[in-house]
Formats: sequence, C-alpha cells, structure tokens
Amino acid sequence: MVHTDHPVSVLLVEDEVLISMLVADTLTENGFDVHEVSTADEALRYIDQGGVVDVLFTDVNLPGSMDGRELAARVRARRPGLPVVYASGRYDNRDVSKLVPHSVFMTKPYNPNDVCTLLTRLTHGDDDRAH
Repeated sequence: MVHTDHPVSVLLVEDEVLISMLVADTLTENGFDVHEVSTADEALRYIDQGGVVDVLFTDVNLPGSMDGRELAARVRARRPGLPVVYASGRYDNRDVSKLVPHSVFMTKPYNPNDVCTLLTRLTHGDDDRAH
C-alpha cells in the first residue's frame, strides 16, 4: 500500500506505442505520474537510477533480454513490496505460477479507465490482488 503526498508514480512498460500512449494519457488525466518505457531493460535502468515508482504496470511480452515476468521478479528483488500489474493479450491469468506473488493480471484488450481504478485500489489500500 502506498501513502504519499505526491501523485502515484506508475512505471508503464509497454512496447506497443499506441497502447502505451493511450494508457499513459488516461493515467495522467486521472492524476497519476507516468514514466513510459518500451523494454524491461529500460525499466530496470530507470529503477536503478532512482526513478520514483509506486506501481509497476508491465506487458508480459516485451522485446529485449527479458519479458515482463522476469522484469517483475527483478523489480521485486529490489523493491519487495512494490505492487505489480501484468497485462497480456497472449496469456491469461491461468498461468499465475510464473507471476510474482501478490500481483494482478489484466487481459488485453482492457479499458484504460479500468487500469486507473485498479491502480488506485492497489496504491490506496483497497486492493484486490489475486494471489
């Protein structure tokens, strides 16, 4: 749970430019601070350089050296309590054994407003984490 005086900071990891823009715009319009990257490597660099992150929202399928599942595991090793939300159009939440504990899975396509609602719940204590 995140209690801050600053806007909730979302690290959005999405390689589909249009999806990333749509989600980032919707989150920003709803008061979130969004940092967009398109690969897991960029996300880890941002975190390792001290970037503010209150919640990780990552696609499962990413280009580069690792996918969203490995990214989440590495991020959780650095920040154990960080809320993680996965999104995928190829996988579904039946394969939860490969996801970090206490994470949430969203199936694509999703409504960006539903993302806002979920992230608000995750960062303000009224969460519905699946496992």
